[in-house]
Amino acid sequence: MENYFDKEFELRYFEMNKSAEASPMAILTLLQETAADHCNSIGHSLFSLMSENLGWVLLSGVMQMDRYPKYKEKIIIRTWISTYHAIRGFRENIIYDEDYNVIGRAKGLWVFYDIEKRRPTKIHKDFKEKWSSSQEVCIEHDITKKIEAINSADSMIEFKVNMYDMDTNKHVNNIRYLQWLMESIPEDILDNYYLYSIDGRFIAEAQYGDVIVSLTKKDNEENSFVHTIHVKGEDKVCATGKTVWRRIEK
Repeated sequence: MENYFDKEFELRYFEMNKSAEASPMAILTLLQETAADHCNSIGHSLFSLMSENLGWVLLSGVMQMDRYPKYKEKIIIRTWISTYHAIRGFRENIIYDEDYNVIGRAKGLWVFYDIEKRRPTKIHKDFKEKWSSSQEVCIEHDITKKIEAINSADSMIEFKVNMYDMDTNKHVNNIRYLQWLMESIPEDILDNYYLYSIDGRFIAEAQYGDVIVSLTKKDNEENSFVHTIHVKGEDKVCATGKTVWRRIEK
């Protein structure tokens, strides 16, 4: 394919889990870093956008990992935009090992955002003219389809939104939602399975000081779960999601 942006990483110690493999949160962080570098490559760093009270906000996304890279392993993340609309675009990602074997895929729907007005705004013409784009998609999955919130759960845990949960756009970083979700996964699953896929929808902003409730319930498929994150004491749903887990081969 053509019109893509590649970013190479070497996995570091603090990105590892107890099995010396990158955690799902680490992979999401590297996907964010790749998107940020893609912005910077055309002269629009996220900090220069912030100076104009502008930024990118993730509305929904899916990540699917065949395996997670190990400590010191080199990976390449290839990213491109497949579709633009007036205020949003679909970002595609393929994660390769250093020999360009595919080990994962991720797709996100991002909206261009006015931070001061707290609402979407039109994407700058400069992005559409300079950014690498291709109609090819990395995964056939509809990330615009609604994931229904759940009201009852097999497991539940609460968190308070702290200062370091917020990102530069003054939103709770979407990686925090995955961390909160993982905390409510049954221990037997965490010990014996790895996160194969996560499909998420970001619905409303959590605010600094909010108490967050993370709900997890078994889904119809084996080793799959549905999730809802909401603000305690309110009808405010912040995020919904689905996860699928695969047994670790020992």
